[in-house]
Amino acid sequence: MTVYFIGAGPGAADLITVRGARTLAACGVCLYAGSLVPRELLAECPGDARLIDTAQLDIDQITAELVTAHEQGHDVARLHSGDPSVFSAVNEQMRRLDEAGVPYEVVPGVPAFAAAAASLKRELTVPTVGQTVILTRIANRATAMPEGEDLATLGRSGALIVLHLAAKYVDRVVEELLPHYGADCPTAVVALASRPDELILRGPLDEIAAQVKAAGVIRTAVIMVGRTLGAEQFRDSHLYSPERDRHVC
Repeated sequence: MTVYFIGAGPGAADLITVRGARTLAACGVCLYAGSLVPRELLAECPGDARLIDTAQLDIDQITAELVTAHEQGHDVARLHSGDPSVFSAVNEQMRRLDEAGVPYEVVPGVPAFAAAAASLKRELTVPTVGQTVILTRIANRATAMPEGEDLATLGRSGALIVLHLAAKYVDRVVEELLPHYGADCPTAVVALASRPDELILRGPLDEIAAQVKAAGVIRTAVIMVGRTLGAEQFRDSHLYSPERDRHVC
């Protein structure tokens, strides 16, 4: 049978894709991270499905559950928060499934940065202001960053930076980005994007750390820094311009 890595979306249960919900409803086993995936999504599973919370399992235990379910003839839903393509740790699971000869597919989901942008009511790319978005994190004890991917280096681009897994280290974020973005650079932090208890913080770069700490935000949040967040005066996109040659496309 098949293991399906399904993007559960950023938090709101109705932000899973139609394909994701249909796949979930067809799987006899579901592995999910209880601390990140909304419980309401589990209602999409068959009534007799085996539900496994992976919060306390290591990678080998998770793999064993996937392989066992496959051997027992079950399709398996492996629910990941957000989208599996970014900071989801699916690579190591897929590598082990390849070694075990277990087939798998990936069903994309709505990423956290997209949900945060929706909550902010902002397009992250703005004509003449910024056309590049960098998705990254910062180094901590668990995982070091590759050479050249530290914030000081990435910040030289001036592009909009979206930081995952960094709220706990907001002071470091501000310190490393200030020389490149300036104290007045528009900044936003969205915690628990799309959920009922969502929290949005906005302010200049030099004030955002104080807001984050005062609000007690330490996880499940994205930090966005860049001029497009505050852009008001900019040229309209060429996409719908009346001067555009409609026959080109």
